[in-house]
Amino acid sequence: MRIIIQNGSGQPIYEQIKNQIKSLILKGELSDGEQLPSIRSLARDLQISVITTKRAYEELEREGFIETAIGRGSFVAAQNKELLRERKLQIIDEKLETAVIEGKHLGLTLEELKEMLTILYKEVK
Repeated sequence: MRIIIQNGSGQPIYEQIKNQIKSLILKGELSDGEQLPSIRSLARDLQISVITTKRAYEELEREGFIETAIGRGSFVAAQNKELLRERKLQIIDEKLETAVIEGKHLGLTLEELKEMLTILYKEVK
């Protein structure tokens, strides 16, 4: 599992960890039941505080993405496939909204945005 911390991002480190792990789960790169690195191990690898890593794991658990078994570690929670699909759609909605806002700031029309999306959709395999 590869997590990259960006110190200048303005986003708290625990949130960067949480979002990257959540993204790996949503993309299917981390599977149901797969064990995550221990809190200490991840903190050591990222050269950050154990408290920061613990907070990221706690938030992931609260959101239902991971489960922690005392003495065994943290694991990717079994996901309801329909709920997982809804979460993925929500992410797409947010990204498209950002694109629309940026497009409007540039003065793009809806047709221009549709054309860009169509081109991008056809290019991605």
